[in-house]
Amino acid sequence: MRPQHLSSLSILTSLFFIWGFITCLNDILIPHLKAMFTLDYTQAMLVQFCFFGAYFMMSVPSGYYVDKMGYKNGIITGLFIAGLGCLLFYPAAGAHSYALFLGAFFVLASGITLLQVAANPFVTVLGSTETAASRLTLTQAFNSLGTTLAPYLGAVFILSVSQKSTDEIHLFDAQQLVNYQVEQALAVQHAYLLLAAVLFTLAILFALIKLPTIQLQSHQNEQSKTTLISAWHCPHLILGAIAIFVYVGSEVAIGSFLVSFLGQTHIAALSVQDAGKYVSFYWGGAMIGRFVGVALMQKIQSSHLLAFNALAAVLLILTAIFARGDFAMWSLLAVGLCNSIMFPTIFSLALNGLGSHTGQGSGILCAAIVGGAIIPLVQGIIADNVGLQMALFLPVSCYLYIGFYGLRYSKIVNMQFK
Repeated sequence: MRPQHLSSLSILTSLFFIWGFITCLNDILIPHLKAMFTLDYTQAMLVQFCFFGAYFMMSVPSGYYVDKMGYKNGIITGLFIAGLGCLLFYPAAGAHSYALFLGAFFVLASGITLLQVAANPFVTVLGSTETAASRLTLTQAFNSLGTTLAPYLGAVFILSVSQKSTDEIHLFDAQQLVNYQVEQALAVQHAYLLLAAVLFTLAILFALIKLPTIQLQSHQNEQSKTTLISAWHCPHLILGAIAIFVYVGSEVAIGSFLVSFLGQTHIAALSVQDAGKYVSFYWGGAMIGRFVGVALMQKIQSSHLLAFNALAAVLLILTAIFARGDFAMWSLLAVGLCNSIMFPTIFSLALNGLGSHTGQGSGILCAAIVGGAIIPLVQGIIADNVGLQMALFLPVSCYLYIGFYGLRYSKIVNMQFK
């Protein structure tokens, strides 16, 4: 890798860290808002529905914006939009309005969508095609550092405020309810004002630094022997988009329900704050796995490693469904280790050979992140009807598809470029 590309890759890792931190903070904010507004599981999952729904609505426009304005401008604009979304949490908390919270989540996620559309393909072309998966995995490892720190810090600063059960809240008189909501709101306001300051500062820094200009056309994969009319004509991209959809949906669904899962008396009976800290093990496993994955992918075909991790996740979730106590708890937390290399591997495999259509392909893949909106909501509906453990059968089916994609990837690509 060229020295200037190495320095650019180092700078870009800060983006992966910050959007990982913000995204995973949702897992802590969900039980906070659930208690604050006395929501059921389905209503609480509207947070992820609005957050990841922004990926579906804004990914394609973001792709056009990046193609027209360039990677650097896409990154700067994305940071400013995300910062604005963080600022909107202040009036939402002050007005005690769940609807305003959902709107703030959508704006915040719109900015992060633009960041992802610009940064992910940029990393894949900062070097050779052969090392694209390991390079993106490395930057995603720092994304996982953000997702690891967010639950712990969120539990300390947001969930540290004493939370009441639904029954206790119903016993409050009008003044007690107002005082309780004000106390809960302040914890959110302070946290997101700080995040807004960080995002605006990063936007200014990226406006001042120089990033290399890279022509995606020059990175056409040597395997491609045909002229592609559109990225939509690539089976490995479309199947990869489905894999991104089910992967993000499963990862988010499990993370979103972990606090509630660990709080069940037959699992760990943890308090909300203690359970929130344990969520760090789930995301920390992904971080460790990504650093290990960078080394393993130098020796093992990335698609085969993807299939192995997916099938291991299936076994762990099935254990969490049928077991009890610490065994069930640690089995579900260990799924994070399996998640480690999935997103960057699927993303880089799906973009393989797209050449000048890489930008369009990136937009399609980022739109597929809407799985984080749909699957947690469906799992919330299932959980409200049959319980949290049985609802985990949904991510089991998702990981089975990812295993299929990894096992069949080589055949799909060979048929396409034959």
